[in-house]
Amino acid sequence: MDKRTAGGAGLALALLSAATFGTSGSFAASLIEAGWTPGSAVTARVLTAALLLTLPALLQLRGKGALLRRSSRTLTVYGIAAVAGAQLCFFMAIAHLSVAVALLLEYSGALLVVGYLWLRRGQRPGRLTVAGAALAIAGLGLVLELIGNAQLDPVGVLWGLGAAVGLATYFVLSAETEDALPPLVVAWGGLVIGGTALAVAGVVGVLPLAAPRTDVTLLDAEVSWFVPVLGLAVVAAAIAYVAGIFGARLLGAKVASFVGLTEVLFAVVFAWVLLGQSLGAQQLMGAALVVAGIALVRVDELRRDDSAPVLTPHEDVATAQPVRS
Repeated sequence: MDKRTAGGAGLALALLSAATFGTSGSFAASLIEAGWTPGSAVTARVLTAALLLTLPALLQLRGKGALLRRSSRTLTVYGIAAVAGAQLCFFMAIAHLSVAVALLLEYSGALLVVGYLWLRRGQRPGRLTVAGAALAIAGLGLVLELIGNAQLDPVGVLWGLGAAVGLATYFVLSAETEDALPPLVVAWGGLVIGGTALAVAGVVGVLPLAAPRTDVTLLDAEVSWFVPVLGLAVVAAAIAYVAGIFGARLLGAKVASFVGLTEVLFAVVFAWVLLGQSLGAQQLMGAALVVAGIALVRVDELRRDDSAPVLTPHEDVATAQPVRS
């Protein structure tokens, strides 16, 4: 698969991941209105998804025991930081900030990815990436209707930045391809570890847990509480994480993290369709800016790929000069 084809496939998978992640707000809202705490909703989502992925993950692990042992540290970091940490920090942030401000802080994780790649791997961001980042963040602010509504509590800001670190960790680790486990196994391992960490946080009282088993309202219909839990687990977790890891490996962490910003756009649209929440002109304008920002980052990445030297089998990779025998 050439780079352009891989990029197209990666973009489609990253958008699928963002769209499926974006359903979580609507599913969770129906549970929260019925008396569930956010912590209970996300813990049920993560643990149920881990259970659903267990059999296919174990089938893919056959003969890969040594690789699993070598990857155990990465899986642990992924589960603690990218799954449990991001979720826990976000819920702690919304206890001190508006949901919009907390979301904006969490999704600043895309900027952390750019900074990480620059400092650790020497991938200095080009002008188009900088411009795209500015457009995307500005557009996100419009989508979340931050103008005149921002209330900043320093404690909440710190929790929001913690969520950003968790999100950045998700994209950086998802994009790893060297000696990597299959994406489905990475998603399963991260969900198992992250779900366990969330459950422990609930048991010790850090994450409030309450989950009344009553009917909930979804799409103007009364359904069992299990319906949105299954939606959270299958659509907003299992499919979302697996597609996201595949997409990040094909696109790279930087582009994938900016495409991930569309999750907020999808969440707004799903809330409009499923819950009847309004969608205004300001949000549509913001969505256009986010898409424009992502396009600039992608163009910058394609230009970087096109300008990279193409080496023949007789050229030295380090010097790009013919090898002398």
